[in-house]
Amino acid sequence: MKNYIFGKNAVLETLLKNPKRINKIYISKNIGLDNRLKKIKETALNNSVIIQFTNLNKYLEIIKEGTGEDVNLQGVVASVSPVEYITLENFVEHAKKNSPEKFKKLVILDGVSDPHNFGAIIRTATAAGYDGILIGNHRACPITPVVEKTSAGAVNHIPIIKANSLSGAVDYLKNNDWWIIALDMNNSDNYFDVDYKNMNFALVLGAEGDGISKTLLNKADFKIKVPTKFESLNVSACAAVVIYETIRQTEYM
Repeated sequence: MKNYIFGKNAVLETLLKNPKRINKIYISKNIGLDNRLKKIKETALNNSVIIQFTNLNKYLEIIKEGTGEDVNLQGVVASVSPVEYITLENFVEHAKKNSPEKFKKLVILDGVSDPHNFGAIIRTATAAGYDGILIGNHRACPITPVVEKTSAGAVNHIPIIKANSLSGAVDYLKNNDWWIIALDMNNSDNYFDVDYKNMNFALVLGAEGDGISKTLLNKADFKIKVPTKFESLNVSACAAVVIYETIRQTEYM
């Protein structure tokens, strides 16, 4: 299947940040152009990206078949090249060379397979100014059209790192002066009791139900939880809570 993205924000942000990813844009001929669609049209023309006004039913069926979900195209679809993953080694070396004085923040996803959660975490981490998202080759959601749509195009604004082994990746980070913080709801320490300042750190989030693997938990320097008085929050909600506490401490204290 060709790679498609859909939704006004996802298409527009890709156009603005990485227009070379886009091969062609399809806009519904049965819809009036609101300000967002007008901006897409204008930006596409400025970047010499071909636009076709057409019936989108064909693309709706293709995307539904590929994702297994009913989706709202919002009147626009784009044919794109895949998002390029980077290696952890390149990420760490680039960070050292380009801003050695700045402490870095990273999210590691261990077994998060739901595209809505993945997209929401990308959006939150990008909005908060995190430096990257790390996923593994196995038990991980790839970047799909639903992930791009849910992230509102944020996937174009943050490095997505892929590693063959998350355990090996964590070892590499620890050997390069990074601290590992695991969100484990069975732990007794609350997320707001950790001092996140003055260190490079990676926040590890696990899949709902299974949580973080024991291997990664055993490698963590800190284990934290988000206290709740009802059932636990889903992983993307927990991520938002913890990420913004880290930003409160590192940026505003």
